[in-house]
Order: sequence, then C-alpha cells, then structure tokens
Amino acid sequence: EVAGTPVLPYKQGPWCSLCTAGLSGCFKSWDHGGGVCEVPRNPCRMSCRNSGRLDMSSCQCTCPPGYTGRYCQVRCSGQCLHGKFRKEECSCLCDVGYGGAECGTKIRFPFHACDVRIDGDCFMVSPEADTYYGAKIKCQEKGAMLAQIRNQKVQDILAFYLSRLETGNRVTDTDFETGNFWIGLTYKTSKASFRWDVGEPSSFTSFAFGQPDNQGFGNCVEMQASAAFNWNDQRCKTRNRYICQFAQEHISLWQRDP
Repeated sequence: EVAGTPVLPYKQGPWCSLCTAGLSGCFKSWDHGGGVCEVPRNPCRMSCRNSGRLDMSSCQCTCPPGYTGRYCQVRCSGQCLHGKFRKEECSCLCDVGYGGAECGTKIRFPFHACDVRIDGDCFMVSPEADTYYGAKIKCQEKGAMLAQIRNQKVQDILAFYLSRLETGNRVTDTDFETGNFWIGLTYKTSKASFRWDVGEPSSFTSFAFGQPDNQGFGNCVEMQASAAFNWNDQRCKTRNRYICQFAQEHISLWQRDP
C-alpha cells in the first residue's frame, strides 16, 4: 500500500512490452514462462578477434590494420610484389602472369586444360576443397581468380557442368563439408553489398529462393548443389570445392610462354 492505497506491482500485458532501452531484450529463463527486460552487455552476441573493436549499434567489427573479415579473423597479405593491394579485400590483386598471396610467383603457362570454356574465358573446377580464402589463394597461385559470374549464360553453363560432375564425382580430396562450390563473391559490410573479388559490385545475381539469408553469418557466396547450383551465402570457413577463372588476358600468356 502507498498512503493507504493498494498499488499493483505489475501491469497486465505481453511480457517485455514496456521495455524502453533501444538494445534491451526479453530475457526468458527456463524455470518460468514469462520474461524480464534486460540490456545485455553484448547484445550482438559476438566478439571481434585480433584486437578488433565491436560497434554495438551496428554489430560490426572495426578491424586493426592487417586484418579483415566479419570477426577480423583474416590476416592481410603483407605486400604485393607484382600487383596492387586491395584494402577492402585485404589481399593482393596480381598482375597478369604472377600469382601467390603476395604476387611474388611467376606463373608458367600452360599447365592444365580448361574444364569449361565460355566466351574466351577458361573455368577450372577444383577436385579438392578449401575455405573461401584458401580457395582464393589457390586460384591466384595458378594465375587465376575465383569465378566471376556476370550473366545468366555463364551461370547456366556452369550449373549444367556441375550437375553432370556430381554424378561422376571426380573429387580427389574427400575433406569437404558440402557439395557446393565457391565463387569470387563476398558481402562487404563497408559497402553494404555483395562485390566480386576485383572490387566491382555484382549487377547480376543468381541467389536461390530465400537467399541470401545470412544464416550463420555467411559473407561468402557458393553455388549450392541442393538449389540447382544457384547461389547461397555461407560461412567463409566452410570447406567447399571451388571454381577458378582464367580471363582472356591470362590465356594470352599461354601462347606467348609455352
């Protein structure tokens, strides 16, 4: 009672309907059916690695120099000997004829046959699996880049080839988690858009129905076997096979440097 008047300790209504803090949530314990307003110390439920700073309002990491990725988990290349450093990608974009993480390896051409050739570009499907960034380096070591699918024609031809490949399954390394394939597209939080590894925005997309859904914080894009090889956003540390692309400027070296 207050001054002789009974005061009800609660208001009737939905749980947590009067929470006022912008970041508050409805904390529900297992031992009761209701909820209590709370402001969690880390509403993002995530942390940044390598001394990165977490912005609580946007739930994004600001990475220190030398690191990138959603959680600042990817270490940047130190220098680009024969190429240019892409700050946004935190990696080297090698000059034609050079490969490796720091573009210090002279590529000798030719060294393999194309799996698929489309409009003068050569696409090679890996028989082994790797993480997204591992696959990116593997392609670069060959003087290529992860595949950049710019139109429906390329998408359809690659999807048809991969569907036939699945039946034969020529995979030599069984250490893969899915039947999917990495392509060179990632989500850039600084640009709030999906971009190809060369830095250009993606004007053409072929995401599967309901994708991208950011389930599991997937910032990297794969061609998904269960969706007729349309695209899905996936965790970059997933081990997938991948598709390397040799552009016409790469292929021109094959004839000059046999």
